[in-house]
Amino acid sequence: MNLIRLLLCAWLATSLTGFLQAADPVAAFESANRLYEESRYREAAEAYAALAAEGRISANLCFNLGNAWFKAGELGRAIVSYRLAARLAPRDPDIEANLRMARELVSGAPPPPPAWWRRLTRPLTLNEWAGLTAVGLWICGALMVFREARPRRERGWPRWLALALATLLLSGMGLLGAWFDQEREAAVVVTVPQAVVRYGPLEVSPQLQVVQDGVELTVLDRKDDWLQVSGLPRGTGWLNATNVTAVPR
Repeated sequence: MNLIRLLLCAWLATSLTGFLQAADPVAAFESANRLYEESRYREAAEAYAALAAEGRISANLCFNLGNAWFKAGELGRAIVSYRLAARLAPRDPDIEANLRMARELVSGAPPPPPAWWRRLTRPLTLNEWAGLTAVGLWICGALMVFREARPRRERGWPRWLALALATLLLSGMGLLGAWFDQEREAAVVVTVPQAVVRYGPLEVSPQLQVVQDGVELTVLDRKDDWLQVSGLPRGTGWLNATNVTAVPR
């Protein structure tokens, strides 16, 4: 009996600990929401960021984090958060609208449209493209197996197989584009009031130009604490990595 009671107490303690651990993030999220409602935007952003640092990433959390940074006047940090939220929920109109508004405040005009292949791949997440490609591959395999199993019924198979192969090809191209956009192209956003871009990766290198908070750039190379970036009005240049925040992958 004593052993049974001991095991029961251990089970109850484990269950209670698991429940409290599950409830803590919810309470922390609600606490951050209250800070936002009280117009304590920087404190709210730090509270949301603490949750994100624990790995509790979601589109809703990143969207709220972006809103808090936006209200706190941190356009660069807001854009980083909105971009991550858009990656997690690419069809959310609120995220898209807020990201567009933040970008317009940085550039003073609507941002240029992305390349055509990005417009085609971004409506789906990387995982959704992977799932669609896997389904297409499975359907193609199943059709070929059925065709071999019933060789006499060949009239409709070529048409259905061609359609399945075309779908697989398109989804595979979408997967490749989404993978390249997310995993291969490193993006950073300026998150200081002004960042000096230089011709070379040294503090003594001549100044190329100054970029403001919220400017989005693509990383081409890295040398120690310096990043070679493109997306500048004057071509490519080097800036210190402490002046930017990477868009999480």
